[in-house]
Amino acid sequence: MENSKSNKRPEEEEVEYQSGFGNHLASEAIPGALPKGQNSPLICPFGLYAEQISGTSFTSPRNLNLRSWLYRIKPSVTHEPFKRREASHEKLVSEFNNQSKASSTPTQLRWNPPHIPDEPTDFIDGLYTVCGAGSSFLRHGFAIHMYTANKSMTNCAFCNADGDFLIVPQQGRLWITTECGRLQVSPGEIAVLPQGFRFAVNLPDGPTRGYVAEVFGTHFQLPDLGPIGANGLAAPRDFLVPTAWFEESSYPGFTIVQKFGGELFTARQDFSPFNVVAWHGNYAPYKYDLSKFCPYNTVLIDHSDPSINTVLTAPTEKPGVALLDFVIFPPRWLVAEHTFRPPYYHRNCMSEFMGLIHGGYEAKADGFLPGGASLHNCMTPHGPDTKTYEATIARGDEAGPHKITDTMAFMFESCLIPRVCSWALESPLMDRDYYHCWIGLRSHFTGEGTDMKSLSIQNAHDTESGGESMVVNI
Repeated sequence: MENSKSNKRPEEEEVEYQSGFGNHLASEAIPGALPKGQNSPLICPFGLYAEQISGTSFTSPRNLNLRSWLYRIKPSVTHEPFKRREASHEKLVSEFNNQSKASSTPTQLRWNPPHIPDEPTDFIDGLYTVCGAGSSFLRHGFAIHMYTANKSMTNCAFCNADGDFLIVPQQGRLWITTECGRLQVSPGEIAVLPQGFRFAVNLPDGPTRGYVAEVFGTHFQLPDLGPIGANGLAAPRDFLVPTAWFEESSYPGFTIVQKFGGELFTARQDFSPFNVVAWHGNYAPYKYDLSKFCPYNTVLIDHSDPSINTVLTAPTEKPGVALLDFVIFPPRWLVAEHTFRPPYYHRNCMSEFMGLIHGGYEAKADGFLPGGASLHNCMTPHGPDTKTYEATIARGDEAGPHKITDTMAFMFESCLIPRVCSWALESPLMDRDYYHCWIGLRSHFTGEGTDMKSLSIQNAHDTESGGESMVVNI
């Protein structure tokens, strides 16, 4: 594996990956850099420092225990004290108990796509919170962010001490350099950057925007398949983990930007944090191509619950209840007979935040745009808009099999009730007329032609003869 002495720009280099979700992996940029037979020898090969990064407590059950050993040129502790960073905005939140910054609402919300900023803005300064619940300090909760950027991160790296980032690019590729190696992530792919890893985001295509889900106190894992069996949905082998890659050069004034309790802090050092020559373990950044997802669907009647499209889940201690699910709505066939095929009208004890990567969404004919978002909070009713409903029933049972193509929508779903940040509620991107998409739904009730008098007489007769009583309101 070549190091940073290559003359090619990063985005022009071939990137190698290892595969497998949650696997214990090992990678060396220089052969022989990994110690043999132990993790922390007195003197590591090539004079490297051994450093462990733990994603779980030391005593977590073996099947849940996450940790990796990094063998680096200089340890990450070598930096000046952290100082509070003057942010370009105050729109990052990790505590949602303070209603001065965020408030709850049961109203259906929708936002238009954010604009790319005019001023030079990197991933850190382009990141802002939309909603969330819980607390990073209490290690339970989540936050949903969006980002817009037009500038690569230079001479700095970002570190999230609060939780895991699940990044969903919608426009523009991301070249993400991490301590374990490099990831190239395109729209239609996702990247997960676990808590504590330092990373930098470069923009090989220029302006970019997308979505970020952050979870506190837990990590993403593959959902159980239950009756589906051993195969389907997201296959473990399709998750890609970087191979070791390092920078050796001196970087005077290199800045580490650390997110801690929703606030930003900076510390300076004289070297790149991407100086890991070798590593091994099961705690590492990874990416996944959503086009590899193997969807399951109804083959006779009715519409499957969206949980059938879960890619990753961050579980709670309560079985079957997720702190956050990442669900997608990919291209697929609809074949159910005598069935309303778009998602049904629904009130959910879970809260649903949706985004659209490209194409259109099957339940919203108009208004839900790529790069936009919507939030349907706990027990807030939602479902297909008027145009979609009327078009669907007009086709009737003659529609035949139909394939949804050229689309990729997704949902972050949580058992917690999110508060929405004040700037999101006040944003000019808010679609104030969102509710109009349902106002046109008219009654299709056909009971008006029933002989209600005869029906009432028959009910009375049934009651006198000991039959069940039915109350009809006329």
